[in-house]
Amino acid sequence: MTKSILLTAVAISLSLGGAAFAHDYKAGALKIGHPWSRATPGGAKVGGGYLVIENTGPTADKLIAVSAPTIAGRTEMHEMATTNGVMTMRPLDSGVEIAPGAKVEFKPGGYHIMFMELKQPLKQDERVKGTLTFEKAGTVEVEFKVEAVGARGGADHGAHKGH
Repeated sequence: MTKSILLTAVAISLSLGGAAFAHDYKAGALKIGHPWSRATPGGAKVGGGYLVIENTGPTADKLIAVSAPTIAGRTEMHEMATTNGVMTMRPLDSGVEIAPGAKVEFKPGGYHIMFMELKQPLKQDERVKGTLTFEKAGTVEVEFKVEAVGARGGADHGAHKGH
């Protein structure tokens, strides 16, 4: 391979960057962006899951269930909120609605997925399988990319940090 062909190949692969390795999904009119989790220390019994859901359709849909049986005994959707300086967390038993044209972000400190009764620690750089179930769009299989213990999303996920 000549030097110019090699340099061109490297330039193309670098320009693709995160796009070549991003893990985004689609379910009907819903776009599911970058499911991720944080690594957990040994012995931890819970972990968190995060993602963004965008509804590009004309009608609302609702995330009604999440499961990840290979890593967790049970999985729930939760919401964290701070009211008068007091942080609370509550399960969202009726799901989370995604209005037409809206984005709902599951992130640390807000909506999130709780992986409970972990079967093993979540290790950085691994991918764990999960299933999202929507009221109208049905089910979609996703993989949660396990980030570092202190990952916070947002800036940490610039161009999905190369994945």
